[in-house]
Amino acid sequence: MLKTDPEICAILPELLLPWYEKNKRDLPWRENTDPYRVLVSEIMLQQTRVEAAKEHYLNFIAALPTVEALAACPKDKLFKLWEGLGYYSRAENLQKAAKQIVAAGGFPRTFEGLRALSGVGVYTAGAIASIAFSLPAPAVDGNVVRVLSRLFGDEREQAVLRSEYTERLAPVYPPQTGDFTQSLMELGATVCTPRSPKCVLCPLFAHCRTKSDALPKRKAKTAKKKSDVTVYLLLTPKGVALERRKEGVLKGMWQFPNDERAVTEEELPARLAEMGIASFTILPPRTHRHVFTHLEWNMTAYPVKTDSAPPRFCYFSAEDIEKNAALPSAFRWCLPLVEEKNRR
Repeated sequence: MLKTDPEICAILPELLLPWYEKNKRDLPWRENTDPYRVLVSEIMLQQTRVEAAKEHYLNFIAALPTVEALAACPKDKLFKLWEGLGYYSRAENLQKAAKQIVAAGGFPRTFEGLRALSGVGVYTAGAIASIAFSLPAPAVDGNVVRVLSRLFGDEREQAVLRSEYTERLAPVYPPQTGDFTQSLMELGATVCTPRSPKCVLCPLFAHCRTKSDALPKRKAKTAKKKSDVTVYLLLTPKGVALERRKEGVLKGMWQFPNDERAVTEEELPARLAEMGIASFTILPPRTHRHVFTHLEWNMTAYPVKTDSAPPRFCYFSAEDIEKNAALPSAFRWCLPLVEEKNRR
C-alpha cells in the first residue's frame, strides 16, 4: 500500500541519513560546522556551481579566516577575493552581515536572528541554523524542491512548493539536523539532477511518484536583453586606464572605459577626444559576447596606444590588475589583448 505524503516525510531521515553518510562528497566547507564557514559557503553557492566555488572558498577562508577579518577587509581586497564568482553584491552583503555579527558580539543563534543578517534569506538562514546550531530549521533550495516535487508528484509552481516544503520538513527533523539538511541538498545535486536523474541509485526510489525528470515545472525562460558595448583599452605610459563603474550591473567594480552602445571606427577619434585623448593610434579591435543572467553584451574592444593619460582615470599595469584590482569577467577577457598590444 502506497504511503501518504506525511508518512513519506516521516521516514525521510531514516532513508537519507545512512545514504548521505556513505555517499557525501568531500567538500572543504564540510570540514567543520563553524557558522562563519557555513555562512561564507552558502553565500558563495547561491549563484555558483560547487566545483567552481571550492578553490574560491579555500582562498577566501585562508585570507579572511574569521568573521572579524571579513568585517575589517578593505573593499578592493574583498572584491579581488571574490573575483570570478560574479554577482559581487553577494560579497558586499556578506561583509555587511559580518559587520552586523561583530557589532552584536557574535552570531545570532536563532533562525529569526540569522534571517535579519544582510543578504541572508530564508534558505540561507535555515542552512546556517541547522548545520551550525543544530536547529530544526529546513533549508529548501532548488535541489530540495526538485527532490520533493518528484517524490510527491507535485506539479505546482516552485515558489509555492518552497514555502510548503519548509513547513512539511520542520516537524520531521532528526537530532542530526545539519546532516539531514545536507542529505537533501546532496541528493538533488548528485542523484536527482535536473536532467537525466540517476533514479535507480536513489534511496527514495521505492516511494517516488515521478521517477523521471518531468518535475518540477519549469518556467519559460525570459529572453535576455541584448545591448552593444564599446570598450576602450587606453594603453598609456602610466599603464592601462581603469575606472569605477558608477551604475547598473557591476556598479562599484573596476572596468575599462566603455560606452553601452556601438561606436563605429569613424566615430572613435571624436569619442577619444571627448575623453581627453589628444593623439593616439587605434589598433585592430576584438569582439566578445558576455552573457549575464538576464542580459547579454555584444562587446567590441579597441586597443588605443596614446601618450595621453587623462586624470579622470586610474592607471594599472597588467600585473597590478592581476594582483590588486578586481576586474569582472565581463572585462577580464580584454587582459590578454592589453598584454599583447603592449608588447608591440
